[in-house]
Amino acid sequence: MIETIFDTLNAKAAIYAVLDYFEKTGVRYPIMISGTITDASGRTLSGQTTEAFWNSISHAKPISVGLNCALGPKELRQYVEELSRIADTHVSAHPNAGLPNAFGEYDESPEEMLEEIQGWVDSGFLNIIGGCCGTAPEHIETFAKAFADATPRVVPEIEKACRLSGLEPFNIDGNSLFVNVGERTNVTGSAMFKRLIKEGDFDTALDVARQQVENGAQIIDINMDEGMLDSQAAMERFLKLIASEPDISRVPIMLDSSKWEILEAGLKWIQGKGVVNSISMKEGEDKFREQARKLMKYGAAVIVMAFDEVGQADTRARKIEICRRSYHILVDEVGFPPEDIIFDPNIFAIATGIEEHNRYALDFIEATGDITRELPYAKVSGGVSNVSFSFRGNNPVREAIHAVFLYHAIKQGMTMGIVNAGQLALYEDIPPKLRNAVEDAVLNRTPDATDNLLAIAGEFAGTGEVAEKETQEWRGLPVSERLSHALVKGITEFIDEDTEEARQAFARPLEVIEGPLMDGMGIVGDLFGSGKMFLPQVVKSARVMKKRLLI
Repeated sequence: MIETIFDTLNAKAAIYAVLDYFEKTGVRYPIMISGTITDASGRTLSGQTTEAFWNSISHAKPISVGLNCALGPKELRQYVEELSRIADTHVSAHPNAGLPNAFGEYDESPEEMLEEIQGWVDSGFLNIIGGCCGTAPEHIETFAKAFADATPRVVPEIEKACRLSGLEPFNIDGNSLFVNVGERTNVTGSAMFKRLIKEGDFDTALDVARQQVENGAQIIDINMDEGMLDSQAAMERFLKLIASEPDISRVPIMLDSSKWEILEAGLKWIQGKGVVNSISMKEGEDKFREQARKLMKYGAAVIVMAFDEVGQADTRARKIEICRRSYHILVDEVGFPPEDIIFDPNIFAIATGIEEHNRYALDFIEATGDITRELPYAKVSGGVSNVSFSFRGNNPVREAIHAVFLYHAIKQGMTMGIVNAGQLALYEDIPPKLRNAVEDAVLNRTPDATDNLLAIAGEFAGTGEVAEKETQEWRGLPVSERLSHALVKGITEFIDEDTEEARQAFARPLEVIEGPLMDGMGIVGDLFGSGKMFLPQVVKSARVMKKRLLI
C-alpha cells in the first residue's frame, strides 16, 4: 500500500520500484494507492487535482485507489465522489475524524463520522472504508456493523483515452479537437530559447514556457539537445524550475530528445503523466521493447517515430508499414496501452525544388488516415514547422502552409502537432491566391506547384502593407461588424472606442453582448469546429470578449 500521498512524484518513484520488483521476480502482488487532499482547494500539497493525480498513477493498475488523512469526511466527500466517477478500479477512503482542533486532536465520534459516510455508501462511491487520524477501533467497528450488508460500488467501464496530466488533467479521446504542443521551449527549434539556456538565464527561459501556455499550448515540448550544453543537467534543472511554476506546470510536459538517457532523466522529475518524444525501432526491436517496458513503469505516453533499422519512412507505404509493426510489438507483445501511443509519421519539407519531395505532405496526410483507420486508439502527431522549412524567412507563407497542411491532416485524424502556439494563421484568412498555391503544393495537385508558389511568395513576405490595407478596410465597417471582426481576429487595439460606440448605439448594454459580441463568438465556434481555427486563436478571441465585458 502506497498511501498518504501529498507529492505524486514521490509516489511514482515508489510505483516504479514496485513494478520493477515485480518484473525482476516474476511475482505480482496487489497494489493499493491512496492520496491526500490537503485543503479546501481540492489539491495535493504539490498542487495536483484529484483527476490529475489518478492520471499520474493509474499505470500501476492498482486494485484500489483512494484518499486518506488531512481532511475529515465532510470536506473529503466531493473528491471521493470524483474518484468514484473516473477510476476503473475499486475506491477506498479512510478520512480523519474531522479536522484537528486547537490542540491538534480530533473530535468526531464514530456516530458523527458514520452520518456523513453513510451518504457516500448510499450513493455508490465506495468499495473500502476505514479511518485515519483520530479514529480508533470503535470507529472501525461502527463502520463494519453499519455497512455489513451495504452494496459496494460497481467499478465502471471507462472509455479508453490518452489521459495525461500536469497539475491538472488533460484527456485526449475520440471527441477531442486538435491538440497544440508548444514548440518554443526547444533549443533546436528556437534560437532565442537556445541562447537563454546556454547563457544560464533560466528565469527568462521560464517566461518562454509561460507564454506558450498563455497562447494556448495544451502541452509543452522541452528539448535540450545541443552540442555545447550538458543537456541532461539542463533538462533536469528546467523541469525542477517548472515544477514551482503552477501557471506552467498545470499542463502536461513532452520530454523531447534523441538520447534515451535524457528522456529517462526527465521522467524522474515530472509528477504528472507526460509524453516521451520519442522512441523508434532504429536500433532494433529489442531496444524498442526495453524502452517501452520502462515507459510503462514510469507511466508515460509515447511518441513513436516512423523509423526502423533501414531509416526514416518517407513514403505513405513505408510510414504505415513501420507504424503497423511498431503497434503490434507495443500492444500485442509488450502490453503497452494503445491509447498512449502517438505515432509521428515524419513531416518533411515540401516545395524544395526536388521532385521526390513533392509528395511529402500528402504522404503524411494519407498515412495519418491509414493509422487512424487501422491502429485502434493510436494518435498521430508531428513537428508542423518542418513542412514549410524551404520558406524560412517568409513567415506569412510558412504560416499559410501550416494552416493548409493542418486543415487537411486533421480531417484525416491528426491528433496533435508541435507548433508555435502564438503563430497559427486562420485558414479562412489566407488570401485566396496564396491559399490556392499552397494547397497545390501541400496536396501535390500540379507538377508546377512549387514553381507557382515560389513565383508569388515574394508578394506575401510580410512588409506590413497588406496588413495596413486590411486594417483600413475593416475600420470602415459598421460598429457591430467591427466588434465581431475584432473578436474573430483577436484584435484589442480598438476595443475601448468600439465598445463605447456600440453601447451608445444600443438601447441597453446587454444588447451589445447579445448582438455583435455573441455573433462574433458564434463565428469563432464555427471556425474552430470545422478545423479552420485552432485553440490559440480561440484563446485570443476569448481574451477580447473578456476585455469587452469588463469595460
